[in-house]
Amino acid sequence: MLGKSKNENYMDESKTKVSTLIGEGTIFDGDLTSPETIRIDGVINGNCTCSKKLILSADGQVKGNISAQSVIISGKVDGDIVVSGKLELLSTGKIAGNITASSIVIDEGACFDGRCTMTSSISEHYLPDNQNKSGEQDKKNETGDTKDKK
Repeated sequence: MLGKSKNENYMDESKTKVSTLIGEGTIFDGDLTSPETIRIDGVINGNCTCSKKLILSADGQVKGNISAQSVIISGKVDGDIVVSGKLELLSTGKIAGNITASSIVIDEGACFDGRCTMTSSISEHYLPDNQNKSGEQDKKNETGDTKDKK
């Protein structure tokens, strides 16, 4: 590690073939979907779905949910993130939302405000809340332990 900067990993990752680039100063309103890698240097006001890698630079912002195979965050995210592989939150990154990922790396100095769920299977996360938790609620109702009974 001698002679390497903390963000050198980010620089190496940014050499990945990027098919979609949201440039610095650009503001995109709406949901963004790409089958390839996305790099965001501007602002996205909406959800981002990427089949491969999503790279958010230090100047980039996403105000919405992110879903991708792998994610590198150096900028700011206000929303939930679902990653089937690895999520890297670098020292300049800030996340305000929940994370679901197979693996996660958080650098010193990064900000994360939310809950983190690490799982080998992301499929459970995509179920609607009423289906995902209905079994748990039914068990509580059978024992008579209910919080909100109408």
